[in-house]
Amino acid sequence: MTYRSFILPAVMAALAISSVAIAQSPNATPQAAAGAKLYQSKCSSCHSIAANKIGPAHRGVFGRVAGAASGYKYSAALKGSKITWNAATLDKWLSGPQKLVKGSKMYLVVTNADERAAIIAYLKTQ
Repeated sequence: MTYRSFILPAVMAALAISSVAIAQSPNATPQAAAGAKLYQSKCSSCHSIAANKIGPAHRGVFGRVAGAASGYKYSAALKGSKITWNAATLDKWLSGPQKLVKGSKMYLVVTNADERAAIIAYLKTQ
């Protein structure tokens, strides 16, 4: 086997794998791509996808019961809320966390409905 006959198939395989990764990335839809940018600008000072910071990590937030992510100290109010995170509950949360769960630690409000929808679309990919 020559060097060229080995390299070309390897490069083609790498390109195929990269294409799959890009198609499955948060940037696969325009709304999720916009949400990634909004998440970075509005949420990342307190939150991360993978690690707890001032606020809890957001990886796997869809379908999770509020106050249940491991390793984060939630407020008693949020732990007792019995909310399950989905598009509707996240939209209410981002519209006014203190209105939804008085006594929670979050105060940031995203007033623009399109921005909330984009952030939620991004979180859904995580």
